[in-house]
Amino acid sequence: MPPRRSHIAMIGVPVVSHVLPGLAVIRELVARGHRVTYAVDPFVADRVESTGAQLVPLTSTLPVADNDWPTDPIAAASLFLDDAVQALPRLRAAYDDDPADLYLYDIGAYAGRALAEAQGRDLLQLSPTFVGWDGYEQEVAVHLRGLPGADAYRERFTRWLAGCGATTTDMDAFSGTPDRALALIPRAMQPHADRVDPGTVTFVGPCFDIRSDGGGWTRPADAERVLLISLGSAYTRQPEFYRRCLAAFGDLPGWHVVLQIGRHTDVAELGEIPGNVEVHSWVPQRAILDQADAFVTHAGMGGCGEGLLAGVPMIAVPQGAEQFMNADRLVELGVARRVDTADATAEVLRAALHDLVTDPERVARSERLRAAARAEGGTAHAVGVIEEMAGRTTPTS
Repeated sequence: MPPRRSHIAMIGVPVVSHVLPGLAVIRELVARGHRVTYAVDPFVADRVESTGAQLVPLTSTLPVADNDWPTDPIAAASLFLDDAVQALPRLRAAYDDDPADLYLYDIGAYAGRALAEAQGRDLLQLSPTFVGWDGYEQEVAVHLRGLPGADAYRERFTRWLAGCGATTTDMDAFSGTPDRALALIPRAMQPHADRVDPGTVTFVGPCFDIRSDGGGWTRPADAERVLLISLGSAYTRQPEFYRRCLAAFGDLPGWHVVLQIGRHTDVAELGEIPGNVEVHSWVPQRAILDQADAFVTHAGMGGCGEGLLAGVPMIAVPQGAEQFMNADRLVELGVARRVDTADATAEVLRAALHDLVTDPERVARSERLRAAARAEGGTAHAVGVIEEMAGRTTPTS
C-alpha cells in the first residue's frame, strides 16, 4: 500500500550549494502526495517553489545576496548562529500551531533542529557535504577551539541552547551529527567512512529528479570532446582564472568548452572568447556532465558528486572551506588532479587535462566509482528513508 500523506517540513538556509542537493528529494515527496513545506529565505523561492513545496518565508541574515562571506572560520560560524537566533521565533510562529510530522533540516539550519526538539518531533538532517566521524572532534574540531573568538562563540551558542527550548543543550552534540542523517554525497567522498556509524548516517549519493531524463543541454554535433568549467555558486568572482582557462583550452583541437562564470563576473572582463567556448552565468551542470569528457571544478561537494556520478576526470581547483579536503580526496581516488589557483597557469591546466584523459587506469577507476555512486540509490533511497520516519507518527493533516 502507498505511504499515507504526511506533513514534512524542510528547514533550510538560502545558500544555493545547500539548497540544490536536496531539491529532487523535496520534489519527489510532493509528487508522492505528501504535504511539504519549506522554510527558507525568499532569495531561493524560485528553486523551492519549482518543486511544488509550499514556501514558508524565513528572512535570513546570511550574506547570500552580495556573496560576502568572511574567510575567518569563527566569523563564518557566527553568521549561522546569528541567523538561527533570529530565525527560531519566526519558525515557532509558523509551526507551533501547524507542526510537521517530520522535520528535515540543513546542517546550517540550527533553528530547525531546535524547533523539532522543542516540539518533540522527529527530525532528520540532510547533509550536502561530509559528516563527522568517530574521532572528528579530536582530529579536526578541536583545532578550531584555539582560534580567536572561539570561546566567546561557544559561550554564546551554549547560552542560546539553554533558553531556546532544545533538549540537546551541549553545543558539540547539537551542532554535530544527529541521531539520523542523510548524506546526499557518494560514500567515496566521505573522510574515514569506515568510522561513520551506519545506524546514524545513510549515504544515498547525489539526488536527482527520478521523473526526468535530465535534459537541458545539447552537445554540439562537431564536438569530439566536451570540457565543463565551473566554480559553483559561491566562488565565481574569478575573472583572472577564467582568462587562464581560455588560454589553456581555447581553440584546443577537438574540444568544445562550456564555461560558467556566475553572476558576479562580467563576460566583458574575459577578453576575446575563442570560437570553441560558450560562456554562461549559469548552466545545467548535471546535464552537461552526462555528455562531457572532463570537468574543471572548485571541488564543492555537489560538483564532486556529480563528477563521480558522470564518470568524468576532474581538475580540482579548490577555492575555500572543505573544498581543499574534497580535492585531495578526488586525487586519492585516482580520478583528479589538484591545481591550486595560484598555480593554475594555462600550461599547468592543459597538462593536467592531457594526463587525465590519456590515463587508462583513471578510466577504469572512474567507472568503478560511477557504478558505486549509482548503486547508493539517490532520490528514491532518500525518499524511502524519509517516508519510513514520517510514517511513525500520526499525521497532522
